[in-house]
Amino acid sequence: MVLNSFAKLNLYLKVIGRRADGYHNIETVFERIDLKDRIIIYPLRNKKINLLCDCPLVPKDSSNLAYRSAKLLQDTFKINQGAEIRIIKHIPIGAGLGGGSSNAAGVLLGLNRLWKINLSKDRIAGLAAKLGCDIPFFVYEVPFAEGSGRGDRITPLKRLSKIKLWHILVVPKIEVSTSFIYSKFDKYSTLTNSKKDVKLLYLALKNFNISLLSEALFNSLEEITFRFFPQVKRIKQELLNLGLKSILMSGSGPAVFGVVSSRKEADGLKEYLKKNRAWQVFVVRTT
Repeated sequence: MVLNSFAKLNLYLKVIGRRADGYHNIETVFERIDLKDRIIIYPLRNKKINLLCDCPLVPKDSSNLAYRSAKLLQDTFKINQGAEIRIIKHIPIGAGLGGGSSNAAGVLLGLNRLWKINLSKDRIAGLAAKLGCDIPFFVYEVPFAEGSGRGDRITPLKRLSKIKLWHILVVPKIEVSTSFIYSKFDKYSTLTNSKKDVKLLYLALKNFNISLLSEALFNSLEEITFRFFPQVKRIKQELLNLGLKSILMSGSGPAVFGVVSSRKEADGLKEYLKKNRAWQVFVVRTT
């Protein structure tokens, strides 16, 4: 079984406050993009779960979300089969693009079919939420969705399903820990930027108004990530210098994207930006 495991961008991420369980309530809008890993799953007759990956930075044990996804299904439904899971990585690690979460969702969806468990997507998303906040979004396999709670309560945005955005995506060769950023957010943020309303984003997307989109894109975590990782702020400034208006950091960073009008524009920007060897540069589109 061969599966595509897509990355995500956050077009809007508002941190509402800290929860009693240590997580944060957020309001976010996810966009699925065509930057993707490939997952290949082979059935095993024994109950072993073997995880292989071509990237040495990816753990191959129970600390890996994809491994834990397979084990969760196996234990919950008393499956007497195993699987070998091979992940071919293209999504940068620790970049705010949800690669690990997407891999986990892909394994849940794939093994649900391979092991003939026949769960609905709502049921799979409920299991996914036990493992990570971003995983349920990828379970629904939609281009846009709203996330609430910890980001794990997903509402697919079907009215936006025909919208396709082009982006230039820049990722510095560093990893940013989500837990680190949230801990610093609690310490330093005043939440003074939280008046942005997600309705403005929906209006901008519906009308494909890039000018309005520049006002609507929002991420509560940007200021904190910029403070501790100034190289991320430099990327945003470079994109501004190149004339882009709609620019945002995804998740807790360090990936930064700009909305552009066409693939041609994105390709031209990539040729210029890839001269900086400290950055990975991608042209991506809604999928």
